[in-house]
Amino acid sequence: MALYPMKLGPIGVFDSGYGGLTILEKIRKLMPQYDYVYLGDNARTPYGTRSFDVVYEFTRQSVEKLFSLGCPLVILGCNTASAKALKSIQQNDLPQWNPEKRVLGVIRPTVEAIGKVTRTGHVGVLGTVGTIQSLSYPIEIAKLFPDIVVSGQACPLWVPLVENGEYDSEGADYFVKKYIAELIEKDPEIDTLILGCTHYPLLLPKIKKFLPQNVNVVSQGIIVADCLKDYLNRHKKLETNITRGGSCLFYTTESVEKFQKSAEIFLNENVVVEHIKLSSTNM
Repeated sequence: MALYPMKLGPIGVFDSGYGGLTILEKIRKLMPQYDYVYLGDNARTPYGTRSFDVVYEFTRQSVEKLFSLGCPLVILGCNTASAKALKSIQQNDLPQWNPEKRVLGVIRPTVEAIGKVTRTGHVGVLGTVGTIQSLSYPIEIAKLFPDIVVSGQACPLWVPLVENGEYDSEGADYFVKKYIAELIEKDPEIDTLILGCTHYPLLLPKIKKFLPQNVNVVSQGIIVADCLKDYLNRHKKLETNITRGGSCLFYTTESVEKFQKSAEIFLNENVVVEHIKLSSTNM
């Protein structure tokens, strides 16, 4: 018997912090008819510098919680979780929880879009330390486009800049310029740039300011939303288990007040948030 029976419920979106809100925003805009639940593990963010085992365990707990809330489908709106935990959850945990439920990440849809964008066959990836060290983007790109050359650059200070509201400050210019320059120095032929962290769209004006004009930026929100819509069109049995009311609930493992304040930055709207606790089992 499935630990979490399939029933009607909302689409779950998870992130270690607030960046997944940029994914949620685009998904809701494209498919406003569905109900959604967003879970931010803000008390334990950032995930980017944590080990594979820790990221897997934290992500596993969050997915399990969303399943216990009735979600038939969970999107990992976090590159680090997608890189370090998705495959293990799909292979090891889903068969025990309920093989009919689904957990999807943000890396594969982004990679699939790359082949249509790059002209030189040289792609850059900006991400957290965890995402870059995992080599998830080079590995996935090589599967689909073996001739594309991929260079990665970790940007450890970008997430703190965003989450502390400093993404539009003059001080942010230095660190945005620094990491972009280091990436372009690795490969001057890069013509396509992947923002491999869902926080980074808030830095987009500054990123474009310091990028060579010939470089196209690939931001994940629209790509993931389009891919999810196509996925649901192809998986009607799963799609019929998603409730339709246009609602969105927000949960955080940290301060409700802090989440509300930060969510306004990402979504430009006031949100109602509840505090939630996570554990290794949510039975």
